[in-house]
Amino acid sequence: MSTSAAAASTLTPKQERILAYLRENADTQTYFKSRLIGDALGLSAKEVGANMAAIQEGEFALDVEKWGYSSSTTWKVSC
Repeated sequence: MSTSAAAASTLTPKQERILAYLRENADTQTYFKSRLIGDALGLSAKEVGANMAAIQEGEFALDVEKWGYSSSTTWKVSC
């Protein structure tokens, strides 16, 4: 099992859904608002923000950085 697969297995189902969304969209988009991720996945912006820490701290071939705090937290995501 690769390090990425081992790390992914420690994520909750919500975190796995968020990670899959980011992986699917990170090649065409760099900045993501928690509110818009939540809208796409049926989660609240607060749920997205609370679960992003696990993705930030893990080794998933994505660099996730909290970027802005205007109307909804913005995340900078790069591959």
